[in-house]
Amino acid sequence: MRSFRSFTVLAVVATLAGCAGPRAVPPQLAAAFDEPYVLASGDKLRVNVFGQQNLSNSYAVEPDGSIAMPLVGRYKVDGKTSDQVRAGLEAKLKSGFLRDPNVSVEIESYRPFFILGEVTTAGQYPYVAGMTAQNAVAIASGFTPRATRDRVEITRRLSDRVYKAEVPLTYPIRPGDTITVQERWF
Repeated sequence: MRSFRSFTVLAVVATLAGCAGPRAVPPQLAAAFDEPYVLASGDKLRVNVFGQQNLSNSYAVEPDGSIAMPLVGRYKVDGKTSDQVRAGLEAKLKSGFLRDPNVSVEIESYRPFFILGEVTTAGQYPYVAGMTAQNAVAIASGFTPRATRDRVEITRRLSDRVYKAEVPLTYPIRPGDTITVQERWF
């Protein structure tokens, strides 16, 4: 009789633990959406130098966080906004190559996001502006029958730190995020 009670209490505790809501989102993770987008490896930029057809081109951000551009050479863009890159390229070109360069920098494509766990087709997918975790699950062909369907875990790198948090499906994601869909217990 005593073991039956212990088993019943254990079953109730396990059930309630599975029903617990998502943990609070770390403030750093939530604040990341108020900050301007910073570039990283995997992004692709469109750089236009007005009046200079040979310099205007698409440039991929390499694994070391830089782009390779004629006259400028390797230029570090990792951790910078597109406006900071524009100003830096103008300064580089002005310091000996062009009299008054006019540069524009646009993000041509974002680095991918990753989704794994209890989704039909886990993997790496291209990021689309304005995505939520629910959109990411839909791109991965939906939940498996065993998936937790009300929250996901997001892993995000900000500067030199990595943050993990359980978030609702309506939570916005960013390029480079890893989304994990957990298995439900019952």
